[in-house]
Amino acid sequence: MRYFGALILIYMLFGCANEKPVQTGEVTALDPKQQFEWKLVTSWPKNFPGLGTAPENFADLVERMSSGRLKIKVFGAGQLVPAFEVFDAVSQGITQMGHGASYYWTGKAEETVFFTSVPFGLNAQEINGWLHHGGGLSLWRELYEPFNLIPFAGGNTGVQMAGWFNREIKSIEDLKGLKMRIPGLGGEVITRAGGTSVTMPGNELYTSMQTGVIDATEWVGPYNDLALGFHQVAKYYYYPGWHEPGAMLEFIVNADAFERLPDDLRAIVEVATRAVNQDMLDEYTAKNNQALSELTNKHGVELRKLPEPVLSELRKLSDQVLTEISSRGDLSGRIAKSVKEFKEESMAYHFISEEAYYEARRVLLE
Repeated sequence: MRYFGALILIYMLFGCANEKPVQTGEVTALDPKQQFEWKLVTSWPKNFPGLGTAPENFADLVERMSSGRLKIKVFGAGQLVPAFEVFDAVSQGITQMGHGASYYWTGKAEETVFFTSVPFGLNAQEINGWLHHGGGLSLWRELYEPFNLIPFAGGNTGVQMAGWFNREIKSIEDLKGLKMRIPGLGGEVITRAGGTSVTMPGNELYTSMQTGVIDATEWVGPYNDLALGFHQVAKYYYYPGWHEPGAMLEFIVNADAFERLPDDLRAIVEVATRAVNQDMLDEYTAKNNQALSELTNKHGVELRKLPEPVLSELRKLSDQVLTEISSRGDLSGRIAKSVKEFKEESMAYHFISEEAYYEARRVLLE
């Protein structure tokens, strides 16, 4: 009887191990050895410097921190889904995760543009502060909730360049008739200035410039622009990147897939996104310097600053676009108001901190 009782006890223990997770309050009790395999699709070419390597770094971090319990396979643009279908693929559960730029999804929700970059808006330092300590993340997640998505900051390129042009920009008139690859709110501003904005993935830009399909393009900055060879197909390289002063990328996770993870793996995903978000900015800060030097000194690129009258007119048009978007709905208004207030507060402090320091440093160099 004792032997028979022991067999029953062993059977019960092994039987319990195969049962579904037990919910105890907000904590999900799962087999600590259970493994998960995810797919992550991106809007970038596989292993493209910065943009494409960030999701690879993320997947590596997650696997190492989870001791292999969560493995994520990364797919470049077009390998599993096209570059601009990442949002739908993750929303519909075709894949568990994606990496891209929120302003690619304006057809789903116009407010997504606020979570990549706003013309003359927050820079990288400020948008990270707004998201994680200024209420921006909760607004972002409210926006994505109807799509069954959870967004996370996924990297920042810092202040970008205004772009590559095959004509000089001396006045706002020179933008009229210009066909330029420039997505998001910046594209709307260019259209209002008399140009035509086009959205296309990065792997099509070189050929489009070379064949005259477009007259100008912005991409990111020297680090990525050198890799794509734009100096071979365009004459003028303009700055500053008024349209994307702090272009933030995103990780998006299917909400159902995220809920199926135990708490420790959820935390690992969150921490890994934060790490990669900062690491990308560090990478661009280091690499842009080197690439710009090569573009100008080795390849003879003509570096030009947009004239102040042009920037002034672009600011006016940007304000018009933002005012219109903020009036189209409750959530639009709340997001626009939050961004504006945070920018004003940041500008007030940065005037006596960042800007004052930059000015002092310039004086020392003279």
